[in-house]
Amino acid sequence: MGQEVGGGEWSNQQRQQYREKVSQNLDVFERMLSVASFDAGDMTTGMEMELYLLDEGLHPSIRNKEVLEAIGDESFQSELAKFNLELNVDPRSIEGDELQRLERDLTAALQRADAAAGTQGCRLLAVGTCPTIMQQDFGRDSFSEARRYTALNDAIMRARGEDMFIDIHGVTGERLTMYADSIAPESACTSTQLHLQVAPHEFAAYWNAAQALAGPQVALGANSPFVCGKQLWHETRIPLYTQSADTRSIELVNQGVRPRVGFGDRWITSIFDLFEDNVRYYPALLPEVSDEDPVAVLESGAPPELAELRLHNGTIYRWNRPIYDTAGGRPHLRVENRVLPAGPSVVDVVANAAFYYGALRFLATEDRPVWTQMSFSAAKTNFRDGARDGMQARLYWPSHSSVSPDELVLRTLLPMAEEGLSTWGVGREARDRYLSVIEGRAKSRQNGATWQIETVRVLQDKGLDRADALHEMLARYLDNAASGQAVHTWALPAR
Repeated sequence: MGQEVGGGEWSNQQRQQYREKVSQNLDVFERMLSVASFDAGDMTTGMEMELYLLDEGLHPSIRNKEVLEAIGDESFQSELAKFNLELNVDPRSIEGDELQRLERDLTAALQRADAAAGTQGCRLLAVGTCPTIMQQDFGRDSFSEARRYTALNDAIMRARGEDMFIDIHGVTGERLTMYADSIAPESACTSTQLHLQVAPHEFAAYWNAAQALAGPQVALGANSPFVCGKQLWHETRIPLYTQSADTRSIELVNQGVRPRVGFGDRWITSIFDLFEDNVRYYPALLPEVSDEDPVAVLESGAPPELAELRLHNGTIYRWNRPIYDTAGGRPHLRVENRVLPAGPSVVDVVANAAFYYGALRFLATEDRPVWTQMSFSAAKTNFRDGARDGMQARLYWPSHSSVSPDELVLRTLLPMAEEGLSTWGVGREARDRYLSVIEGRAKSRQNGATWQIETVRVLQDKGLDRADALHEMLARYLDNAASGQAVHTWALPAR
């Protein structure tokens, strides 16, 4: 959940004040990068996981307020739609056996929350897009109660000036087209977000490495093949989110105006490049002005909140997003990786995190970085193709040219992740447990998306229509996820 806002209507004067304040924040941020003492101690990680609520018929249930009250745990918060929740995991190191502790903590938190949801007639679902969600679930009345959501919706729709047009061509010829009078389709997209705190001088290397890794990462972890009854991309969450939050009319798209959801357009040399682009290219959506004088705060020796710069950054949805924040009286920087869907199982989520952090550590500290050996456009194409085709994608990687995700993972990225985790101080038992899950997924070529697709195909071949096949598949998915077994071990229905 992002920053709350005080209202939804702002005057022209307030908008001008906000623009000036954002520019001032940017100047202060530039000063801080050169002189301030950022928290650059041990690299810590964090995680957010977005979830669906389902009713007894396995359709989205708009009861997050009641479920949150039943859970009674501040680590669970509301999200955009009333059928969404978000779980926030406390920051932590991943050294030693911390990854196993993360798995235990996630399992316990989700089991407690699911039991509490059951008292309200609901179940929790961790997936990229819910297979049973339909167009009628995207009404404006589906928004959660926080003012931020309705204010953001109104701002995006006002900037766009017309209804959203969702148009996604599936890999097998199916196509989803629909109009929406709000950003509600965005709520169909539930992700796992991985945070990594880094020192300012290391930020560019870690962000560039995350961008290079995004294509293989999304292909390996895809878990979103169905939306509104259609089989689309293996990670349909990517185009659906992109189109659901697009403030541009067709004319602005044709003019080359940048989208608010995007991969980026170049490798960077500093985190400042990204925040400078924010100010230069993106109009304000939520021009909320704080009382802080960031110059005075900085000169007093305290870290400024830079509330306007942070709020503005929170309305620009890069798949790897830069984060400035403060904690314990010290400022810090994070790379927020938004590439992965939620689910399928807890062990898959932790394995995805281990693979990402390990490979990222290796790539960011190489003597000859990968981003000096491949064009940014190649990384961007990898991301699109990995999301669209999943394990069937063909990706570019230096020394490989065109390579499948499974081959790239097994031959190149998995050894990198092993070395990166070892350098980080992750224990042998943890490395073996979670990287063996990634290895099994690559060898079997079965991730969440391929399991869903094949299960629905078998069920339809046995006589079920698409709607019944999706319902039956989702029931099996929930049972498999609850078992705690990694998705590459999930059995398909007997033919």
